[in-house]
Amino acid sequence: MYMLDIIVIAHNIRSIYNVGSIFRTADGFGIKKIILSGYTPYPKIENDQRLPFIYEKISKQIHKTALGAEDSVSFEYQDKPDFESLKNDGYKLVALEQDKRSIKIQDYHTNSKIALLLGEEVNGINKNFLDACDDIIEIPMYGTKESFNVSVSAGIALYCLRFNK
Repeated sequence: MYMLDIIVIAHNIRSIYNVGSIFRTADGFGIKKIILSGYTPYPKIENDQRLPFIYEKISKQIHKTALGAEDSVSFEYQDKPDFESLKNDGYKLVALEQDKRSIKIQDYHTNSKIALLLGEEVNGINKNFLDACDDIIEIPMYGTKESFNVSVSAGIALYCLRFNK
C-alpha cells in the first residue's frame, strides 16, 4: 500500500498534553517526523540548552499522553518552522485552519508529500504562516462549537490525509 509522506508541524501549541497526544496520533498513522516550533513544549533533545529540571519535567508530562510515542516518532525543535527547506525537499505546506481559502478536508486530495501545519489552540495559525502555505484545509463543524481541540483535529486530519487519496 502506498503511504503518503507526511510531516506534522506543531507551532505554538500551549498544552503539553496536546503535544503528547499529537505524538501518539502521529505514531498511529506512521508519520515520518514532527517539527515542534515556537513555544510548543518538546521532549529532551541532544545538546538541550534548557535546565535539566525543565526538560525532565516536560518530557515526563509529554510521556503521560504520548505513552512512548515520543521515542518512536522522529522529532526536532525549531524556533520558527523552516518552510523554505520543507518546500525545497518537495513538501507541500498545508495548514489546518478555518480561513476563506480553506478547502473542506473531505474534498482535498494530493499525491504530494505534505507538511501539515497545526497552530495555537485559541488563535490558530497567524496570517504570515497561512500566506506561506500552499493549501489550507479545514474540518467542517456541525455543532455549536467553532473548532475541535488541536490534538483531535490532528487525528481527524491525519486520518483523512492518509486514507482519502
